[in-house]
Amino acid sequence: MRQTAKQLAEAVGARLEGDTALELRGVAAPERAGPHDLIYVEKAKHEDRAAASAAICVIASENIELSGKTILRSAQPKLAFAKAAALLLDRAPIATGIHPTAIVAPLAKVSPSAGIGPFAVIGEDASIGEDTQIGAHSVIGAGSWIGDHCRIHPRVTLYAGVRIGHRVEIHSGAVIGADGFGYAQGEGRYWKFPQAGIVEIADDVEIGANTTIDRGSLDDTRIGEGVKLDNLVHIGHNCQIGAHTVMAAQAGLSGSCDFGKHVVVGGQAGFGEQCHLEDGSIIGGQSGVLGGKTIRTGQTVWGTPARSLEKFKEQFAWQARLPELAARIKELEAKLEGK
Repeated sequence: MRQTAKQLAEAVGARLEGDTALELRGVAAPERAGPHDLIYVEKAKHEDRAAASAAICVIASENIELSGKTILRSAQPKLAFAKAAALLLDRAPIATGIHPTAIVAPLAKVSPSAGIGPFAVIGEDASIGEDTQIGAHSVIGAGSWIGDHCRIHPRVTLYAGVRIGHRVEIHSGAVIGADGFGYAQGEGRYWKFPQAGIVEIADDVEIGANTTIDRGSLDDTRIGEGVKLDNLVHIGHNCQIGAHTVMAAQAGLSGSCDFGKHVVVGGQAGFGEQCHLEDGSIIGGQSGVLGGKTIRTGQTVWGTPARSLEKFKEQFAWQARLPELAARIKELEAKLEGK
């Protein structure tokens, strides 16, 4: 969608310096940009890249000087650029209308403005909101509810009874609402524990490709507003994920974990059951948080078992010196034996 520099400046809260009528049609990296593409630069070390770019318009922080460019001044150039990109880029549609090969159950409620792609299946009593798009080969289970303006990419599976809020995006291969890994042991075997809850996903959530979120056992699994899950994340049954939490790829949560708001989880981090992460805590990549452990508000932890970042760095430094220390110990032992 085309925008003038003035329109973009007003939309993202930037101060405009230069040609207010300059028309912008897209975004790009400085080296790939054309005259009508928007770029951004937030560090002085990247000034040369921006100066050499064919782009005429730049979002930049206050300390950046770029002669001959139209500049949108912002204290947070990357954030302003992301907001501008949402206005300039037209997203490819996933589905428009109801494809002839789609199967929509008689009692399903599908908004006239929704799109259902080829070979998608909409179960009985499912509800699809306004302008929501369901991709090819996706399955929306019976009794599921999906809000307005959602984007469900191809081959997504929602089990029965899942509830999805508004403006949610779910990428290909995700499975929402499968049974959790819950069993009771006795009489020489494992007995399946009831998985009778559902999954509730709030507004403005994004779920990566091949991510899995299990339904609740006797409670429900809940994903809060604005949560962002990377590809290949696993959320176990009964987990509660607070608003605006982010998790990188291959993080895995056992059942009944409780995460607060604005938690940050690095890639491949693992969590035992009933972990509690308070608001604003940060978990480093490949960390292991033992079952039942609490990470306090604002704390950053790393390693397995997870400990404070300061302690991890101290211990890691000593670990790196182990070969040197072992050699010194052998030398001392040899001297003692000689005496």
